[in-house]
This record gives sequence, structure tokens and C-alpha cells, in this order.
Amino acid sequence: MTRRPPGSILVTGAGRGIGRAIAERFLDAGWRVGLFDVDPAGVAAVADGRANAVHGRLDVRDADQWGSALERFCPDGRLDVLVNNAGVLASGPFAGIDAATHRRQVDVNVTGVVLGALTGHEYLSRARRGLLLNLCSASALYGQPTLATYGATKAAVKSLTEALDLEWRADGIRGQAVRVRSLIPLFVDTEMVTRDGVHMAPVERLGVRLTPDDVAAAAWRVVHERVPLPRSPHRTVGRQTRALALASAMSPDWVNRLVVGRLAR
Repeated sequence: MTRRPPGSILVTGAGRGIGRAIAERFLDAGWRVGLFDVDPAGVAAVADGRANAVHGRLDVRDADQWGSALERFCPDGRLDVLVNNAGVLASGPFAGIDAATHRRQVDVNVTGVVLGALTGHEYLSRARRGLLLNLCSASALYGQPTLATYGATKAAVKSLTEALDLEWRADGIRGQAVRVRSLIPLFVDTEMVTRDGVHMAPVERLGVRLTPDDVAAAAWRVVHERVPLPRSPHRTVGRQTRALALASAMSPDWVNRLVVGRLAR
């Protein structure tokens, strides 16, 4: 891994949790950081006193707001890294969650990532080593009871990452690839898990072993990695997640179904 010189990185959902930790990690290293969130006060607090921080409101479901945020943060038309982090979670029995809540998860977690990729592509393709980094989840490895829609949205992010990783390989300047990667953590100590994930039995069984700083450190590694050989675009975060992902990849579906079913009891 070779440390690249500070560049520009835009982070969605940067007002708290994982997004905030990623933004602070890069701010501390001298990067120019765009902090965007539906909570403008939250990102303003993170950016306070930081000369290299730009902050603003962004509802990732709105294509026009994406365009405005990128135009404002990237006056030269280039962006080194875009982190699609903004996401929402609702846990509980599928039939007990109202349609609007299911729809909101799809709109934020899927449509928001698609719009970020679509709007950000032009800016990333002008950078020397443009990177689209999507926040995925271990819930994408196999469908999770009480997390059905959330897991489905993260499976969509996983699939989109794989497709764009192949499609954008030669979209950069002089044929240089626009890299596309995802981070796959298990449970992270954020409000999304501790507050919104109260109905998740796997949390009690597996525990919460990752912090937002752990995910930020993984994001830092991905931004600075150089991979000479073909490799999956996904990067698991933490030993527990790596073990689960490896077991899932090597086991037949019926074994994965059995394991997930037992964890969900």
C-alpha cells in the first residue's frame, strides 16, 4: 500500500457514525473533505474550524441535490473519492413494518447510491485514480430475518459495486480505470445498530465488535491500496466479518440458510 498525496473526498451521511469517522480520518490527514448529510447542523459541527472542510445538506434521493453538491465541492470538475455512506435501517418482522418505511430504505440505500454513482462518475473519471466507495453490509451475504428489506438493499449495493467495477475499468483519463469498491462490515457501534436494530437477534448472539473508526481505517486502506492482480471489489471489515464471508462463500446455500436461521432465533 502506497500513501497517495491528499486529495478530495466527498462523504454522504457525514454528520454522525461511520460517515463522520471517515470524514474526520481524512480531514486529519490534510485531505479536502466534503461533508454532506440531511442534517446540515450535524456536518457543520464536524466541519467547524476545519479550513479544508466543505459542508452542506444533501438528500441522496434527490438527483438535483447531488448535482448541486458536486458542483459546489468540485469547482475544477474532478473528485478523487466519493463515499456512498448514507443509509437507513428498520428492523423487525417484515409484515409489521409499514410500506413507507420499506420504501424509505430502498430509496435511501439503493436509489441514493445509484444517483451518487451516476452523478459522481463524470467527476471521478477526471481524477488520476478516481474511486467510488460504497458502504455495504454483511447482511448482503444472505437474507436476514427481521432485516429483509435492509439486507435486500445492501445486496443491491453489492451487485452494483461488482457491475460498475467491471464497467468502469477503462473510463478514466488515458484509459485509467475508475475504481469501484465496497466495504462490508458486520455490526458497527452506531445509532443504526444500537437504536434502530433493537429487533436483531444476531446482534445479541454475535455482539457489536466494530466501531466507526474501524470502518474509517478500512476506508483509508482502500483509498491507498494498489492491487496488481485481479481481486474482488469487496473489502470485509474486521476478523469476524472476514470469517463469516469466507464461510458463506465456501458453504452451500442450505448450510448458510441453516446458520442464518439459527442466528436469527
